[in-house]
Amino acid sequence: MANITASDVNKLRQITGSGMMDCKKALIETDGDFEKAIDFLRKKGQKVAANRADKEASEGIVIAKTKDNIGAILKINCETDFVAKNEMFQNFAHEVIDSIINFKPTNIEELFNVKVNNLSIKDKLDEIIGKIGEKIEIEKFNIINAPKVTAYNHLGNRVASLVAFNKTDVNNIDEISKEIAMQIVAMSALFIDKQDVSKEVLDREIEIAKEQAMAEGKPAEMAEKIALGKIEKFYKEATLLNQEFVRDPKITVRKYLEQHDKDLKVISFYRYQVK
Repeated sequence: MANITASDVNKLRQITGSGMMDCKKALIETDGDFEKAIDFLRKKGQKVAANRADKEASEGIVIAKTKDNIGAILKINCETDFVAKNEMFQNFAHEVIDSIINFKPTNIEELFNVKVNNLSIKDKLDEIIGKIGEKIEIEKFNIINAPKVTAYNHLGNRVASLVAFNKTDVNNIDEISKEIAMQIVAMSALFIDKQDVSKEVLDREIEIAKEQAMAEGKPAEMAEKIALGKIEKFYKEATLLNQEFVRDPKITVRKYLEQHDKDLKVISFYRYQVK
């Protein structure tokens, strides 16, 4: 049996970031073989993940980030707010979103196979689960490639937005794009404009409004008119360009953009939030 010294334990701890006792146990179990000890610790993360699979991961963080004309937004879940604020957890989240921007995976499976410093994102996830001891999952991400992409992260990383525009040659475009990104966070837009709302969504909103009106004793014909009137209100609340502009409620977001450049268009956006 190998003689495991404090220096050996500390060396493994520096490599993996795991706790001293975990590192000591890994070296003992693998007879001092560092490579096997690293695999031992990674497998510990897999066991933790399996044991906590039924736990609810309702906390976490969201991050939006850009590089040149590429932007990404990411949501990573964990079990507790304590872990969400943990530096190791947050560093991992930033490593993941950097990998998304650099390698542009199209789904979670492809992201898991991305390698950073010869270690896949999946292996890194297993490692951090082993170190932290909580269920951690990469829930979703999106990428935008456009002439102008802006990210906005609200304090605490519980809500973030990513928004793309069709052009960059606009005075104060950085300020304008940031204002729109903040608008998306503040007002929870679901669509860019009226034509982006699907018939399925409209039919559901009309049906809900009709049922509400009829529950209040309104006749069917009147309930239909009331429902159609509420759809206009829905557009003003749910579509970005028809919302009141937060900075100046006298104008819409559409009007704000037109004041700066009539050809400036929002072509895509995402909003993620930790509930």
